Amino acid sequence: MRFHIRKRRQPPAVIVVALIDVLIVLVIFLIVTTTFKQQPSLRLALPESTQAQKTGANEAAPLVVSVDKQGNLRVGPQATPVTVEQLRRELAAQSDKNPELKMAISADTEAPFGQIVKVMDAAKETKIKTVNAFTKEAGK
Repeated sequence: MRFHIRKRRQPPAVIVVALIDVLIVLVIFLIVTTTFKQQPSLRLALPESTQAQKTGANEAAPLVVSVDKQGNLRVGPQATPVTVEQLRRELAAQSDKNPELKMAISADTEAPFGQIVKVMDAAKETKIKTVNAFTKEAGK
């Protein structure tokens, strides 16, 4: 009778270094693919509109002019504070660079209407053809 000698198996081992490498690759992938939402530098309560639409991603970004509750004007992505006269000069400079420039007014619901009219007048003086207003969808 021949007895078969069984080899002792070693218990499976978890290779921690390989798991850490895989986790680091996953974290890097998630960080790179995450889209970051830009937060506005001003807190504005936008007026509601039943016709509010989201702008397309393929459109050129408009020049944003913000008007807060106190009537202060800010222009551009950095929200640079400006006066009405400085705004006129800035709009003229931007319009000279890009004749198809679009402007968007982002005004608080409690912003003085006179300031909004001054911004619209400045846009008209500098021959900006498209002026929109930021709103939010009604009920949201």
